[in-house]
Amino acid sequence: MALFDVEGWDIKTKNIAFDNKTKKSKERKKNKNRKTDKLTREQKLKEETEAELKEQVEDISPEELVADKTPKKVEKSGREETNNKKRKHDESSAPEQRKAKVEQPTRKQLTPLQQKMMAKLTGSRFRWINEQLYTISSEEALKLVKEQPQLFDEYHDGFRSQVQTWPENPVDVFVDQIRFRCMKPVNAPGGLPGLKDSKEIVVADMGCGEAQLALEINNFFKSYNKKAKKSLKRRHKVHSFDLKKANERITVADIRNVPLPDESCTIVVFCLALMGTNFLDFIKEAYRILAPRGELWIAEIKSRFGDGRGNEFVDALKLMGFFHKRTFDENKMFTRFEFFKPPGEIIEERRQKLERRQKFVEVETEKEELEKKRKKIAEGKWLLKPCIYKRR
Repeated sequence: MALFDVEGWDIKTKNIAFDNKTKKSKERKKNKNRKTDKLTREQKLKEETEAELKEQVEDISPEELVADKTPKKVEKSGREETNNKKRKHDESSAPEQRKAKVEQPTRKQLTPLQQKMMAKLTGSRFRWINEQLYTISSEEALKLVKEQPQLFDEYHDGFRSQVQTWPENPVDVFVDQIRFRCMKPVNAPGGLPGLKDSKEIVVADMGCGEAQLALEINNFFKSYNKKAKKSLKRRHKVHSFDLKKANERITVADIRNVPLPDESCTIVVFCLALMGTNFLDFIKEAYRILAPRGELWIAEIKSRFGDGRGNEFVDALKLMGFFHKRTFDENKMFTRFEFFKPPGEIIEERRQKLERRQKFVEVETEKEELEKKRKKIAEGKWLLKPCIYKRR
């Protein structure tokens, strides 16, 4: 070996010859750098994807949200059709196994960010549908739901979420009224109103939603009649009307014209259901189907009343023939009203009294003015303000 010969060093080539240990160390360092670069690229790609998804979500208009979401049929390849034919015999012999293969809901396949965005989309869709129902006539609302039935389900999905945040549900209050007043004889003071001959309690739930009121009332009377003596048993019937038949309890109808005979009901309920711009037509229909001494129960959101208490609303219903019994406004969110339809003799007595006071003509003039005002501006724009949620 020469004096300047060093292992790993070549004077002529100026290259360093590394041993195996040094080579492995360098390779590990390079691999680590590659992994770091890969993670950085993946993170950047993820952030860009999430930003793009968020931008797409914000650009979607409410109208596009309610578009028909019917899945398109996908054409099957020849191989798939052959396999399906082979499986046909096995599937027909094992229907339970076929049911078990139902795909999981799409939401479970979403990332947390996508789930959050979907929740925002659902809320936006609910607010849009809600605004439509408050700002169009009942006839237009019925047509809208017939053309796009999924709107009804989407609205009530959102409505159910809203109800969970309320301190009190008006439906529960109406059911409690039925329970409490059922303890007294039908048609007695403080008791429930019933038909004159049969004493049957007939309830019409107008704009019933998913007919929760009918379900609760039916369950109550079923339990009550099991325990009650024969002479104290109650006959009852509940009619539920709305824009879509969500279950077997519901009859599809525009609630300004329901398929019931005159004077066939003893209680008519509007639980947050005076939504159309022509809601006074619903009140006229309630008057038609109510029997004399039948009662009208209404629950509405406080913010809809321009005067805060609903006095103007009460006056309008008086002009339509109802007598006002009482107003319940102790709840922070809702105001409840009770009216009743006076029998013929009371109407005649009141008319004579107004004539003696020379006010009969004045009242008739007020009725005419109300109808004239309705023709110029729909009552859904001034008598009860539409309940529209703030856009976020």
